[in-house]
Amino acid sequence: MKRDRIDTVLFDLDDTLHDDSAAYKTAAKRVAAGVAAERGVDAERLFAAYVGAANTFWKTLSNDNLAIPIQDSRTQLWHEALVAVGLDDPALDRICADRYIAYRTEVLELTPGALDLLVALRSRGCRIAIVSNGFAAAHHPKIDRLALRPHIDGLFLADEMGMVKPDPRVFAHACAVLGADPARTAMVGDRYDRDVAGAHEAGLFTVWLDVRGTPLPPGAVPPDATVTTIGAVLDVLPLAGRQEAPVATPN
Repeated sequence: MKRDRIDTVLFDLDDTLHDDSAAYKTAAKRVAAGVAAERGVDAERLFAAYVGAANTFWKTLSNDNLAIPIQDSRTQLWHEALVAVGLDDPALDRICADRYIAYRTEVLELTPGALDLLVALRSRGCRIAIVSNGFAAAHHPKIDRLALRPHIDGLFLADEMGMVKPDPRVFAHACAVLGADPARTAMVGDRYDRDVAGAHEAGLFTVWLDVRGTPLPPGAVPPDATVTTIGAVLDVLPLAGRQEAPVATPN
């Protein structure tokens, strides 16, 4: 299908514009180490239990979760992890959740090349927005910590919208608020199921940032483009104003 030129680019945040996996694992390991020193449990077991609980939470995130404050959900995740190593202490659940946020904040940083990409897109006249399944209480501070706010035109968070990716209405809503035509809008994200599938259904140009070398799900519609680094995104977007290479004509 011939597409119009892209003039709006939507980005996922976690593991797209910044390495959230590294940040949250670093924080969780530090929390686990502290609990291990204080309570004599196995730090690696506690860390693994938290990662397992967190992965399940985010993979199964639905609209039903959005009414629960993220801090309460995070406290529950630490409760599940602590119980798995034999510690059932509600006060410790909250302490771990608070420590986790403080530690993660210390290591937040943009993916190398992400800021250069945003600046390059802005210089080409593109509108830029972030569309995330994150929660406002956690993600507004994260956006500020990463100094992203001056570089975006919109921020669309799951609990503020009342819906989660991959619902195609998420992407349609972002386009409507931005005044963007879906046919001239791209979505860039690291999760095929959350970022690519829903955006494709909404009529967007899709760019899969495949940072994990994940196979395409069986029977899945391929993304319009696949890259392995954020810096490569600029090369695959059919941007408005980009000149086509001249086509040679026979003499």
